[in-house]
Amino acid sequence: MQRLTGIGVSPGVVSGRAVILIQRAQVLRYQIAQRRVDHELRRLDESRVRSREQLVDIRARVAKRLPEMASLFDAQLLMLDDPMLVPRAADIVRDQRVNAEWAVQQVFHEFSAVLDEVADPYLRERTGDVADLVGRLRMNLRQGVSTPRDLLRELDEASVLIADELTPSLAAQVDWTKVRGFATDAGSRTYHTAILARSLDVPAVVGLHDASRQVQPGQIVIIDGSSSQVIVDPTVEELARAARHADDRRPAAGADAERRRPASTADGVPIRLDANIEFPDDLAAARYAGAEGIGLYRSEFLLASGIAHVGEEERQYEIYRGMLEGMAPGTVTVRTFDVDEDQITSWLVEQPLAGGWVADEQRGSRQGLRGLRLSLTRPELFQVQVRALLRAARHGSLRIMFPFVSSVEQLREARRMIAEAAAELARRGEQVPTVPVGVMIEIPAAAYTADLLAREVDFFTIGTNDLIQYCLAVDRADERVSQLYEPLHPAILRMILMVRRAAERQRIPVSLCGEMASDPALLTLLVGLGLTDFSMTPGAIPVAKQVLRELRRDELRALARRILKLPTIDEIEHELLAALGKLTLLRSDS
Repeated sequence: MQRLTGIGVSPGVVSGRAVILIQRAQVLRYQIAQRRVDHELRRLDESRVRSREQLVDIRARVAKRLPEMASLFDAQLLMLDDPMLVPRAADIVRDQRVNAEWAVQQVFHEFSAVLDEVADPYLRERTGDVADLVGRLRMNLRQGVSTPRDLLRELDEASVLIADELTPSLAAQVDWTKVRGFATDAGSRTYHTAILARSLDVPAVVGLHDASRQVQPGQIVIIDGSSSQVIVDPTVEELARAARHADDRRPAAGADAERRRPASTADGVPIRLDANIEFPDDLAAARYAGAEGIGLYRSEFLLASGIAHVGEEERQYEIYRGMLEGMAPGTVTVRTFDVDEDQITSWLVEQPLAGGWVADEQRGSRQGLRGLRLSLTRPELFQVQVRALLRAARHGSLRIMFPFVSSVEQLREARRMIAEAAAELARRGEQVPTVPVGVMIEIPAAAYTADLLAREVDFFTIGTNDLIQYCLAVDRADERVSQLYEPLHPAILRMILMVRRAAERQRIPVSLCGEMASDPALLTLLVGLGLTDFSMTPGAIPVAKQVLRELRRDELRALARRILKLPTIDEIEHELLAALGKLTLLRSDS
């Protein structure tokens, strides 16, 4: 038995098998049952086959344009056949009974350690080729498994999560019906960990420094938030004590009805909570979480996942129609394709480019030709999507939203093309309903001209992920500056307030999506800034409801007024902690 001592931020005692999440590597590590070993090995082999097909195709296309560069892919093809890569990963799956993603990551660490010791600079530089190939294998392993929540569905029993860190956006993706509690290496008594853990009503210990290294996947672990301890390989007596505590924490009979109740503050102010989704199958999770609608459907994932091709109007129509009917009577807001030039070119030739699809949070800053800018340069493809959307609009409540808008001129051109698409459908004899059109405010240029854009659209959605990145000139993928990505920067808070006021003056609705909405602490501040409509990952919705019903809007507005006068991020965090800390203390004592 081993005891690790940290900081208890949510009381209670639970036990379960450890699932290890190393967020920095974007890999979930968990133990698999013996009967699942063959399944993991098949996944690994299928990933190898897909990776080979992609590399062969990429090499052929590169050879036509830049013959001298084709040899770069020969090296990766040779590595793919090396017994120290995929066969070694297969051995790790068999011997350690862990998932294939983690096995591949372990092999990468082994490769890197060997190459780092080589004196030859040329060979040392091959680490980049290994990293690229491992990234491709992991990408192909993710087919059909898109989030930590999806991976956790594979677990056979209740678990506890041991992570290097646990951000609110990540926690919102976890299936907390299977995960009983969590412990993290990082963390302190900050508003994020305290409010998150207490809102989830799960025991939690943070600040453990290296628990994610010491605890092995599948080990029995007790999370004791009351005594600030994590017990690894506990005794029978300790497990019995944990079981008694777990029995006392069974959910109330009315939990299901509570989940479906619309969100509101303690003083009865209604708050609309919609869901962000990427795939049509996510509708079920959104409805289960109590979402009133879909505030952001990232339509580009149709292309990334191969569900539809960029030029397939009929297939897109069927998917949009199914979503509208599945979410009725709730509204579905579809963001037109937010892709860049490399991605659209890849999908036009029906083969992925080197590196394949990369999630937004891993791409860093994608300035240049993307979003609506790109759509306007490809009018024939843009109108295919618009026609499919307009046709589907007859089957439910639809809103169309344009991404990456930076000027009124772009918006007017896009609306003109919507009118052309509607006219084409009318010539076909199809009914075309009026569909609200809006923009995502995610560029400072759009935020500072929000009063002008508001005259041209039916609604705004503030996209905080890109807005923060572009406003603060921070590439989140660049470790040298990623710590400067600060949602609580005074400039971000003032910009959000400015956009909300512009929408209010024009009497159009404004919502906010992005990681800020999924963070319970930041959500309360956003309500204080006057926002009442949010869209977030489905798993964050129940937590948001719990937090909001404990707070009065007038108190949050007073808090926001105080915060808007503060000059530094540290002072803002301290003020927010002081105000919301009272809530978490009250909840833990009740």
